Amino acid sequence: MMLDWNAYPEQVHARIKEMSRFAPNAVAGFFALANGASKTTYLDAKTRELIAIAIAVTTRCDGCIGVHTDRAIKAGATREEVAEALGIAIALNAGAALTYSAHVLDAYAAIDGAAKSNAE
Repeated sequence: MMLDWNAYPEQVHARIKEMSRFAPNAVAGFFALANGASKTTYLDAKTRELIAIAIAVTTRCDGCIGVHTDRAIKAGATREEVAEALGIAIALNAGAALTYSAHVLDAYAAIDGAAKSNAE
């Protein structure tokens, strides 16, 4: 096992508690945002958690993976449903890399073109 997923949330919670002493407004703002997003009108809890898991993977957030996997299980998500959500995350993350590669080529052309114009 890569992490002790049962102990990890408690460890993260302890550090978040510490962080809230140092930056209380930032932590309070995060929890306001998280609580607001957890109350949806059109998505059920399982769908919301499957989306959260996919996003957690693409943002590489272990804490998010632990929290949202636990919530997805409690909402009735099967291992197969989680795997399918992960497949979408994999496809989109690769798509994001491809799209942002195009951004780099665009930036290169713009910067290189500007450098050549300035040299003339």
